[in-house]
Amino acid sequence: MKNIVVIGAGKIGSTIARLLIHSGDYHVTLADRSKQQLEHIEANSALSLAEIDIADHAAVVKLLSGKFAVLSAAPFHLTIAIAEAAAKAGVHYLDLTEDVESTRRVKAIAANASTAFIPQCGLAPGFISIVANDLASRFDKLDSVRMRVGALPQYPSNALNYNLTWSTDGVINEYIEPCEAIVDGQLIEVPALEEREEFSLDGVTYEAFNTSGGLGTLCETLKGKVRTLNYRTIRYPGHAAIMKALLSDLGLRHRREVLKDILEHALPSTMQDVVIVFVTVSGWKNGRLVQETYANKVYSAVVAGRMMSAIQITTACSICAVLDMLAKGDLPAKGFIRQEDIGLDAFLDSRFGHYYAQKAYGEKIAG
Repeated sequence: MKNIVVIGAGKIGSTIARLLIHSGDYHVTLADRSKQQLEHIEANSALSLAEIDIADHAAVVKLLSGKFAVLSAAPFHLTIAIAEAAAKAGVHYLDLTEDVESTRRVKAIAANASTAFIPQCGLAPGFISIVANDLASRFDKLDSVRMRVGALPQYPSNALNYNLTWSTDGVINEYIEPCEAIVDGQLIEVPALEEREEFSLDGVTYEAFNTSGGLGTLCETLKGKVRTLNYRTIRYPGHAAIMKALLSDLGLRHRREVLKDILEHALPSTMQDVVIVFVTVSGWKNGRLVQETYANKVYSAVVAGRMMSAIQITTACSICAVLDMLAKGDLPAKGFIRQEDIGLDAFLDSRFGHYYAQKAYGEKIAG
């Protein structure tokens, strides 16, 4: 059994720990600064708990020393501290961050590290880049790559048409920070919450708009090879207009903690959610302009003996699948590894990647 540290005992971190424990191949130390958060974790012989403050660098290095890898499910602003500790301890590093600047710092740390550093191993960024790169590889010449992802309630019941399904800090950050895109072949930054569009899938109308971080490193990878590349978050119509009013008109973009408090006390969480992945790539094959699309919906399901939300399943299974590939030697053991370096077929064939194939709410998934 390989010894793993998972930092962050929230919804996603606890799901990661559960998946790894139930695989039978990992012993997990689940770490969090909140003793109360750790007290809610179900005991298991393959699980240890650690109360730790990430600001205590020496304590984090000590916790990581001798382990195979650390998986960060902590808020994005703790990313660098954990990555630095991983490099010092000589362990592999994986995270779920959507923060662009944090990923740039992780890449710099990886340059001098003796182990693998694999950031952005979640849904978006993460799986979405694996899908987009797989589609793009099938073309002789690319024209456009359009990536759309959303984690939505199945039964919206408020004006925002939204429920909290993952990190509130992460949602706010992606609604505020600049977004990378390639427009007319040029890598540029575009504002979040702009360039709204509507589309229908399975008879349901959605809106999509710019958000930060979802492209991961794909802009850098495809620069000079594609005319248009963009990422937009999917929501139900009306969501973007209200969020723009809160962030811009009321100035809450400058008071993130206030907005976080409002959202967490006004919007209930739900297990009845759906994750939508929608990627469209166009380009030339054998001299003809053609288009290929990947569209998928993932619903809540029973996994490892417990009902889990779609965003828990898709986010946690992504980072677990990448960890499995690293442990088996299917990925390089040193340096910075991009999500688009991971093969889609290998990912989906893995014991964690197969969760993306489930379709119906409440369905029990083997594994």
